[in-house]
Amino acid sequence: MKKILIDNRWNGSGGIGTFACETNKINCYEDAGFKGKPFSPLDSLKLTIKTIFIRNKVLFFPGYIPPFFSRSPYVITLHDLNHLDRPENSSLSKRLFYRFVILRGCKKAKYIFTVSEFSKKRILEWSGVPEEKVVNVGNGVSRDFYPHGDNMGYSFEYFLCVSNRKTHKNEVGTLEAFKKAMIPHTTKLVFTGVENDFMKNKIKALGLSDRVIFTGFIKNEELPNVYRGAKALIFVSFYEGFGLPVLEAMASGVPVITSLTTSLGEIAGNAALLVDPENIDEISDAIYRVNNDERLRTDLINKGLLHVNSYSWEKTAHEINSHLELI
Repeated sequence: MKKILIDNRWNGSGGIGTFACETNKINCYEDAGFKGKPFSPLDSLKLTIKTIFIRNKVLFFPGYIPPFFSRSPYVITLHDLNHLDRPENSSLSKRLFYRFVILRGCKKAKYIFTVSEFSKKRILEWSGVPEEKVVNVGNGVSRDFYPHGDNMGYSFEYFLCVSNRKTHKNEVGTLEAFKKAMIPHTTKLVFTGVENDFMKNKIKALGLSDRVIFTGFIKNEELPNVYRGAKALIFVSFYEGFGLPVLEAMASGVPVITSLTTSLGEIAGNAALLVDPENIDEISDAIYRVNNDERLRTDLINKGLLHVNSYSWEKTAHEINSHLELI
């Protein structure tokens, strides 16, 4: 069996970083020693130069940028096709890069890992590679997320949106639905991350300045505390390749309101309130129901805690390793 080397540079970079870090805690592959930013378009050329000197190894890329040429077999990971499917996240340069670099990498790769059946279907449609080449290894949820423990100590009740100011996260729809929901005005909406000018102006225009809070930068070890104190998670993105916050909230004993579209309905199963992210009334009604129906809250919490047992980083790491060992 060939030695497996991993591109460790994604650690700390959102969902890809979580995927890379959590699975390699278990599999413990040797660091390939690549340097620089892994998401740079020039990285494909840099990797080509580096991999010229690597032979008789298997290269595992937890991210989506492959080398243009490699003497060693490799596997890349496409978590989704967000950069192609969402106009606000796309551009001519990105589309060209996907067509001439990433598509070529998909055809040259031994496997293409992805994290949901939704993403697998989209990758197959786009790339035209054989179905057996695209493997849904899934995602897990960290054991740091559990129901009982410290919380942020806020003096008010709040709904939580784990987000990052990107348009496909549907933060404007979340704000509008929150404003429309018939819940007490003392209940607030908490967004993770830092407020930007667009959100500040939108919040002011909606008259929500005293009801919306931004946590600022949150360390990974602080995030479970933010979940635990929430009445519910509102995660109504227009597009997700997986949607880790859905599982993290469920593992924290928090009800979930999420989209029925893209991967989110698949990941949430029957353990969340599923809504059309384009329908403000549906989102607003879900907020009202979770806030006012204690029986529904209890049912969602119990279903979520059961459902999340289907996902683990151990399971994902095993899927990754079993396929890499076949190469």
